[in-house]
Amino acid sequence: MSAEDLLAGSSISTALLVTGGHGQLGRDLVDAANRHGFGFVTAADLPMLDITDSTSVRAGLTSLVARARVDALRPVVINAAAYTAVDAAESDVERAYGVNAHGPAVLAEACAEHGVHLLHVSTDYVFDGDATAPYRPEDETAPRSRYGRSKLAGELAVLAAECPAHVVRTAWLYGAHGGNFVRTMARLERSRETVDVVDDQRGSPTWTADLAAGLVGLAAAADRVPPGVLHCVNSGETTWFGLAQAVFTELGADPSRVRPTTTADFTRPAPRPANSVLDTACWTAAGLPALRPWRDALSAAVAAGVLVDRS
Repeated sequence: MSAEDLLAGSSISTALLVTGGHGQLGRDLVDAANRHGFGFVTAADLPMLDITDSTSVRAGLTSLVARARVDALRPVVINAAAYTAVDAAESDVERAYGVNAHGPAVLAEACAEHGVHLLHVSTDYVFDGDATAPYRPEDETAPRSRYGRSKLAGELAVLAAECPAHVVRTAWLYGAHGGNFVRTMARLERSRETVDVVDDQRGSPTWTADLAAGLVGLAAAADRVPPGVLHCVNSGETTWFGLAQAVFTELGADPSRVRPTTTADFTRPAPRPANSVLDTACWTAAGLPALRPWRDALSAAVAAGVLVDRS
């Protein structure tokens, strides 16, 4: 199912504030909501709004609620602000926890004060990656990295707050804005004869445009979906090696130029989950359309210009 299909038929009586609105996912969220005709959409990011600062957050929420009241709209916040430098988080602990844990807590507290629904975007890194099946929302969390632990702390803060909230875990994001694995592989295809990519980490590559459409659809229907944790990714699974080969294929390049390697041969400061596959049955059970297969999404993303630098 395409991004536009996901948006079809949902309500537009929503005033939306997107924190982290100038980031990779945030920009697609704003675009999706505007295309869908939401009553009011604003992108908030540094320095306009700092989710770690309660004064800044309360000012943003007060403005959102006031605007929603004027047009009889339901106010919703989607938090796409995050510290996503996984390896850097191992040493930059204070900043990672500030953005990923303290920031969501501040947002959730302000949303509770104003009666605003909060959609908080989280990650597969809250799991240890040792499972042999896709992770369900109710499965035990056991993050192995400081990034993962900071994101889990943010989840717990949102779920403990007295505001209606959804935590939406996703994984392996790529889009047209900023750096990501897909765009890195496209760059390496132009500059190297061969590329070595790990073949023992599995996940579901997810186009931010498709995820944004899903989140906007959830925002429009948030009052009809029971609060809690949901998983949302493009369907199907592959490895980083498989994704890299698919990128080469989309570019008309020989996929055999991508060579498999192992995590042990490609050490990083932060450990990566071997299994990042998320079970999305909870998403569809809530009446939300499933995202299309990851391979179809990649083809559509490349055709739509995801490899064009729009940063």
